[in-house]
Amino acid sequence: MGLRTPLYDKHVAADARIVDFGGWDMPLHYGSQKEEHHAVRQNAGVFDVSHMTIVDLSGDKVREFLQQLVANDVARLKDYGKALYTCMLNPTGGVIDDLIIYFVADTQYRLIVNAATREKDLAWITERAVPFDVKVDERGELAMIAVQGPNARELAAPCIDAGWRDAALALKPFNGLQAGDIFVARTGYTGEDGWEIVLPAANAAATWDRLLGAGVAPCGLGARDTLRLEAAMNLYGSDMDESVSPLEAGLAWTVAWEPADRDFIGRQPMEKIRNSADKQRFVGLLLEDRGVLRNHQKVVVDGVGEGEITSGGFSPTLGRSIALARVPAGDYDRAQVEVRGKLLAVRIVKTPFVRNGKILIDV
Repeated sequence: MGLRTPLYDKHVAADARIVDFGGWDMPLHYGSQKEEHHAVRQNAGVFDVSHMTIVDLSGDKVREFLQQLVANDVARLKDYGKALYTCMLNPTGGVIDDLIIYFVADTQYRLIVNAATREKDLAWITERAVPFDVKVDERGELAMIAVQGPNARELAAPCIDAGWRDAALALKPFNGLQAGDIFVARTGYTGEDGWEIVLPAANAAATWDRLLGAGVAPCGLGARDTLRLEAAMNLYGSDMDESVSPLEAGLAWTVAWEPADRDFIGRQPMEKIRNSADKQRFVGLLLEDRGVLRNHQKVVVDGVGEGEITSGGFSPTLGRSIALARVPAGDYDRAQVEVRGKLLAVRIVKTPFVRNGKILIDV
């Protein structure tokens, strides 16, 4: 038996298929992964993401600490509730984890980190917080629900206390707000609009029922993965890990090189990769033959070299097989993927494949 979120009994009662995910018993789907995917693209879906780790940092030197801990520039967070996506790197420039940081106050920030990396993340953060006298507080008493889709905020609005509802609806993307005992942020992992709601675990089941009663579809990990793949959003452990730099994982935009004297962990080895002509490309692939692209399949670029699919699968929105892949440096837009001993043609495309319900590539 794995770890269970406050919504586990709701998933079981709904006959969800339960699977192990990073040590947690989580719903894969509630009957049809494809229908759940389309519900998010066309209307609204709700995900239990209470397995994610919520960490509050506080102290007079907390900003100075974060400026060293992560690759993005926390000084960009100047307004209450503003969020920043970034990577936490090891000394060789590999990704320990990707995370979101929220600015709560000059002496307080909130971090949302991945479930599968919880123990190593907490150990890494706690050890490095000591010289800065920063308090690290894991908020295990909180749950987290993601409501995603073009109608998500409208359908979820009644879950927010009336006094905070207009402010929540007015949030700009990548901003959050403490609305009573609920923290609501306009963020997500699907490529659609919506909210991620942090709330007391004791209130999670009632909020879940209220969302389903409003017409929001319950969605599992399967739809979450196909949605994030279409939106070209990285998955830790697949698209990047401690052996991979953000610069070779499509995350160069999360690295702030200025100010030049900000010596964040992993900066020096990344500067070498940054200036290397051999730096690998991180690209989108669209399969042009029949078949399905999967993680770890070999990508062959004729006359150039070989790469590997990091995330692959069937896109319900496109009706085609797509993938994210790390491939050799060079200027080319065609390749082949080895599938069951055969080389199938793929086209290299600009990502994302789908965003806000719109297909963004030529299919």
